[in-house]
Amino acid sequence: MNHFVLHDAKDTVAVVVVEGVKAGMSLNGWIMDEDRMIQIECKQDIPIGHKIALKDMAAGDTVWKYGIDMGKVVAPIQVGQHAHVHNIKTKRW
Repeated sequence: MNHFVLHDAKDTVAVVVVEGVKAGMSLNGWIMDEDRMIQIECKQDIPIGHKIALKDMAAGDTVWKYGIDMGKVVAPIQVGQHAHVHNIKTKRW
């Protein structure tokens, strides 16, 4: 079962595609562009459609999704944590 998907291997976040993702679960993810799987441990409950961090990121780091720059980290994020508006903001403002 795929729990999350990402397009590009350089992406630092992926989209959770199933309901019921809970802290402590081992999650499978599909890198679409390379047609290969990765696995990470989930550290927080994450709702379907929200992002999961694929690497540790510090405040100021660029967030990559779909192979493009989608914002900046405003609070530290660890791999497996929920990545959303509480720790990522657009660079436009």
